[in-house]
Amino acid sequence: MKQEIKDSLTQILAPHYRDDAPGGAVLVACNGAIEYEFYRGLADMENGKHIGPDTVFNVASISKQFASVGLLKLVHKGLVSLDDSVAKHFPEFKSERWKEIKLWHVMSHCSGVPDLRPRTDRNFMLYCTDRQSLEYMKDLDTFRFAPGEAYEYINPTYQILFGIIERVTGMDFDDYQRKEIFEPLGMSSTFYFEPDRATANTAHGYIINEETDVSGIDCDYEKHRDKVDNDYVDGEGKHWAVCEYGIETFFATKADGGLYSTARDLLKWENALASNSLISEALKRKAYECITKVSDSPYCAYQNRPNTWYGLGWFIDTTPDRERKVYHTGDNGGFQAYLAKYEQSGKVVVMLENRNDRDRWATQMEIEKNIL
Repeated sequence: MKQEIKDSLTQILAPHYRDDAPGGAVLVACNGAIEYEFYRGLADMENGKHIGPDTVFNVASISKQFASVGLLKLVHKGLVSLDDSVAKHFPEFKSERWKEIKLWHVMSHCSGVPDLRPRTDRNFMLYCTDRQSLEYMKDLDTFRFAPGEAYEYINPTYQILFGIIERVTGMDFDDYQRKEIFEPLGMSSTFYFEPDRATANTAHGYIINEETDVSGIDCDYEKHRDKVDNDYVDGEGKHWAVCEYGIETFFATKADGGLYSTARDLLKWENALASNSLISEALKRKAYECITKVSDSPYCAYQNRPNTWYGLGWFIDTTPDRERKVYHTGDNGGFQAYLAKYEQSGKVVVMLENRNDRDRWATQMEIEKNIL
């Protein structure tokens, strides 16, 4: 990468972050090699610890592609088929509709299964596990639409993959993913959230502790969250509050959003996918296929922009006159994440933040203009 391109990327990113406030990690690679890295901000405001290459972030919904590959490895071994019905693996699910819903429907967000987790039960939403998140499906008798008919992005269907992996392998989901993915790839800083797991390099997620209007930008900030008394103040006088497990929901579920990783570990993941060392080229092509049309879905706004599709754990951007992009976003608490690959040029972009007030899509578009 030419120095002028690196300088342009720094000019794009530097205004977004301060040394005394939550920040981010950005990595750009080409054909497996790191071309550019940017780290700025605080991983821990209480202790003044700065973000660096070893800082671990919650990657939120980027977790879904890891669960997808975990299941695709079982497909490769002939233990599972993408055309299996959910009913085959969950005979306790009572509705006849489960016989029509295939695993590829679940993985591509076109199953028609509604998200009926008890959101009014704050305690449940804060601490529910993957197994608990599945419970409502047992007696579910009303669905949003017929399988394959439309796009609706929901998290709990990825707990179905969690359950299938455990039932088919007889292993805990964490152990299976570690044995089949993290350890072979040397992803030593990647793990699933556990309440009692403490690691020295894990960033805290922060939100602005005040009401701020961020309508119309690609972020997951909640404007009307109650302020808290215990916060941290940066050099601009801006107040920040920790927003993670025990404060925000869904950190305890793994298959849909509980993964923590570093920018460099995520590049190891991308390199393994590119070399087909995790799954075959045929299964990878299936995973990156435009299966479910996201654009103009009447059911869901998440990443609902023109020329957008969903495969088996990945979004696909097919905007004309731009290189085809296979990507995913992630949002939870104070964390937001972005991971994209451009197969024609071999470029990879990783963006991890422990604040969620920045327009992620606008930033990545500026990066994209400079590197392609």
